[in-house]
Amino acid sequence: MLLLRLSAQDLLTLDSRDRMVPHLAARWRYFRGADASESERSAWAESLVSLASDLVAAGRGNVEMIVECAATLDEAVCPGDPRLVDVVLVGRHPERHVPSVQLVELKRWSTVSRVEQAAAGLLHVPGIKEEKRHPALQLRANYEAFTSPRGPFHGADFECGGFAYLHNATEESVRTLIDVDAPTGAYARVYTSDRREQLLSDLRTNFAENGAASMAERMLQSMGLRNTPLLDAMIWSRGADTVFTLRGRQKVVADQVLETASRVLPDPRRPAVVPDERRVVFLVTGGAGTGKSAIGLQIKAELEAQGRTVKYASGSRAFNGALQEHVGYGDRQFRETFTYFSSFVTPPDPLLDVLICDEAHRLRDRSTSRFWKPEEQGTGPQVDELLAASRLTVFFLDEGQSVRPNEVGTADLIKDAAERHDALVIPYKLREQFRCGGSDAYVRWVKALLGVTDEEPGKWRPDGLMHIEVADTPEELEQIIRAEVLAGASGRMVAGYCWPWTKPLGEERRLEADVRIGEWHRPWNADSESFCENEAPPSRIWSVHENGLGQIGCVYTAQGLEWDWCGVLMGDDMVRRGDQWVFRRGKELKTAEPGVKRVAEPGSFDPKVKAGSVDDDEFARLVRHAYHVLMTRASRATVLYSTDQETRDYLKDLVGKAEIHGLRPTWENLPVEARLPHLPRPGRGRGRGRSKGGRRKGGESQAPEMRLF
Repeated sequence: MLLLRLSAQDLLTLDSRDRMVPHLAARWRYFRGADASESERSAWAESLVSLASDLVAAGRGNVEMIVECAATLDEAVCPGDPRLVDVVLVGRHPERHVPSVQLVELKRWSTVSRVEQAAAGLLHVPGIKEEKRHPALQLRANYEAFTSPRGPFHGADFECGGFAYLHNATEESVRTLIDVDAPTGAYARVYTSDRREQLLSDLRTNFAENGAASMAERMLQSMGLRNTPLLDAMIWSRGADTVFTLRGRQKVVADQVLETASRVLPDPRRPAVVPDERRVVFLVTGGAGTGKSAIGLQIKAELEAQGRTVKYASGSRAFNGALQEHVGYGDRQFRETFTYFSSFVTPPDPLLDVLICDEAHRLRDRSTSRFWKPEEQGTGPQVDELLAASRLTVFFLDEGQSVRPNEVGTADLIKDAAERHDALVIPYKLREQFRCGGSDAYVRWVKALLGVTDEEPGKWRPDGLMHIEVADTPEELEQIIRAEVLAGASGRMVAGYCWPWTKPLGEERRLEADVRIGEWHRPWNADSESFCENEAPPSRIWSVHENGLGQIGCVYTAQGLEWDWCGVLMGDDMVRRGDQWVFRRGKELKTAEPGVKRVAEPGSFDPKVKAGSVDDDEFARLVRHAYHVLMTRASRATVLYSTDQETRDYLKDLVGKAEIHGLRPTWENLPVEARLPHLPRPGRGRGRGRSKGGRRKGGESQAPEMRLF
């Protein structure tokens, strides 16, 4: 948990635009479930600005200020009163060149006295009824937690200290805080207004003039706020059993699944042990980026290492295609462990030990295909087929991401099916945000913007974790995304389904430039199972293939995936008029060229949400959800563009100016630690097969290296 991460200089800039306190208040309400008091707001406005100004005066404006930060990684987020540090200052130590951290307690007290003359720990502050503890005692508890193995640096080498800053007081007015019998330690320094020069000197001693962004990035990565991209993490782990470092509730869920599996499934290493015969269903719900896939892939790896039979099912061709074609390139055994919800019309024999169902909101009513014979079609609910396929079933779903009218996956649907199968349901809800730079503020802002929740959309408050900007033209959006990809970031352009979609044309399999905005024309990603003209990749791997940047993706090819930068083109299916969104269905215009159509009336061209299949309310819900998916694909920055001028003006008013000093996370602005190159696809044959211990055997690469993007 943290409320804000900015350099001292950027915090002052944010404050000068009257955006700092509203942002902190919004974040506070989310984490604490109540509004910040006027006292808290005024403390932010006064104390944070005073500390930031002193850092700038000391020539240390680059030092990162992490406001209201949890002292340990496993700190409770909402219940009770979580232990928070007012400010964590992060930079580079000028001599040792390791991370340098100062934990800061900010107090606006002007005078204090002891409650008891014999005790220095309890204080009376004029105007405050309850007794207060000496700030050093607060800092001691935070210091011990922060520097422990459970802290953000996991016990690694770094410099750490702490101090209380009473910028309204003088040394004489708070003498009791610094008497000889006051608490002592690396965390117990006290600064007042007349000791400001000493504070500036000590800031220079503890922090170098540069390098703070790198050290803060290391801290964010160790806190799990900068999770390794899903595909990179899987490639990295191909020779090991660990895929992801799970955090908080993620780890609780994974541990519970593994423990339950050990009780209800036969143990291949101890066949004489009789397992519990109960059927168990795990129902894990959570929004985009809460780590559902990370948990699923981690437990898959660990269960396979134990010798269990496991399959990982999804309703998304794009997600499965990315895993199979990029991570599992050349490894048939690995690829075959990933499948689709529709693959279990006939139960496997023998039954699987575990079936992991990701994106379960995409469950269909029945398993059908126009390519199947009548006898191959499913006859009952698809969820029943999945429950009948294994002894232990794990469902991951986010009801806010259902984007097709025939997607019926809900928590209630799964609970009802589990009852029919006499299975015990174990529910979990994930809240911690790991996508979108770990910025839950961004995810909440997107939901409010689109009307997915009832919360009123407010102005975007930059938090140093996620960046948003609005482009004036599609050319500008493409230029931004291309520049970042060429520099080393990952990126894609996606759009609402607001233009016809032409299948590849002719023997050369040419892609028609269907997405047309003025003079700017680009093709959709290829509606094809094979490569097209100019090596345009098939849709199932468009998201990860290096040649995919030239085409525009949609919700069906982007769902479940992420990139550093994502450009989102909003079409005329959802436009702003006054204080509400208006939803439109488009009409096609035939052209002289067979198979090619244009726009007659702007709006939605998604064949899944035609007027005959969904009513207006359902149409609006599905369009909102589609843009919610598209706007939560980025891990660092989202660039928005709307084809509608009024909508574009509305977005600009909410987002504000694009750049605050170095906050725009361009590749050149990122610290070295954040410039993580994406890993090459494994060579054909690499990791082929598993040993009995679960580790994959090595193999020589027989294919040229191909990197993501």
